[in-house]
Amino acid sequence: MIAHALAALPLLIWLYLLLARGGFWRLSTPLAPAAPEHDLAAKVVVIIPARDEAAVVGDTIRSLLQQNYGGAIQVILVDDASADGTAHVASEAAASIGASARLTILSGAPLAPGWTGKLWAMSQGVRAAAAFEPDYLLFTDADIHHRPDNVVALVAHAEANSLDLVSYMVELSVVTPAEKFLIPAFLFFFLQLYPPRWIASRRLRTAGAAGGCMLVRPQALVRSGGLQAIRSQIIDDCALARSIKTVGGSLWLGLTHTAASTRRYGSSAEIARMISRSAFYQLRHSYLLLGATIFGLGITYVLPPLLVICGDQVATALGLAAWALMSVAYAPMVRFYRLSPLWSLCLPAIALFYAGATIHSAVQYARQRGGQWKGRNQDLRL
Repeated sequence: MIAHALAALPLLIWLYLLLARGGFWRLSTPLAPAAPEHDLAAKVVVIIPARDEAAVVGDTIRSLLQQNYGGAIQVILVDDASADGTAHVASEAAASIGASARLTILSGAPLAPGWTGKLWAMSQGVRAAAAFEPDYLLFTDADIHHRPDNVVALVAHAEANSLDLVSYMVELSVVTPAEKFLIPAFLFFFLQLYPPRWIASRRLRTAGAAGGCMLVRPQALVRSGGLQAIRSQIIDDCALARSIKTVGGSLWLGLTHTAASTRRYGSSAEIARMISRSAFYQLRHSYLLLGATIFGLGITYVLPPLLVICGDQVATALGLAAWALMSVAYAPMVRFYRLSPLWSLCLPAIALFYAGATIHSAVQYARQRGGQWKGRNQDLRL
């Protein structure tokens, strides 16, 4: 009886996740709204922190300067000590479409003590943006292709719902086998931690955002204490959302096909490094939380297929039921990425990979090599 009770635990967990976790897996609700037919006139200043992004930044600049938007769009690129000609590529991209006047390129100042590199670059962009008196700031990464109606959809949604921060989880690349196997789960796990309905609720404290595409009202940023207030945060997007919501700001997070990353991950090792960069930081550097997380991943994701092959009929049935619910929850994300439904059955193996990357993150932190990004260690033990 005790063994059967333990075997029922994954099923109970998945019933909770499906029924009581803010419907995080129902992607039909949080999908980005369609762009309106009419033009809007709000002034938008785009801020792009960039460090060694020559391979992707040209496309990003062109996509932003060719938006179907009635208001003014000014782009500020902060070149964070790039060694690959990022600034030159960005300048050439704007010139190629006759839009050089709407692109400002700043040479980033040396990294200030106590700041992470990305937030330091973003803060310099915010200071420069003040001269343009923007109605909105759009923080975006250097590898994001913005389809022509992306900015108008962002602004329209913010205006219609009086939102202080509108964030899109952009479509990531799922071209290589490693990407197909691991990338949709990255978003799935993120939404599980930060259900969009809970983020949007003014009654709940849950706050989250996706740093690749965040539209923010400058007044809300000032009320929250600005980027200075979160200057040391590794997971800067969620930290920004939390600071804005704490002072009464309104948030919205959704998925979209109107913005997509052009960055490719050719191997599982590259994706592992991306996960490892912030995983242990997310756990507040607690080895107790690390152990609990690995145990939870094992019970929730890995145990069901093990129960299927254990030979006990009751345990097998419970394992099959849990695995089925797991696959049902993951299927909308697989469908969002236009992949075969069979990928939804792979979540147990994917969870094992993420568990390994999380353990690696803790090991790197212990070795004083935590939070590595573009040659910088951003999460070191003091």
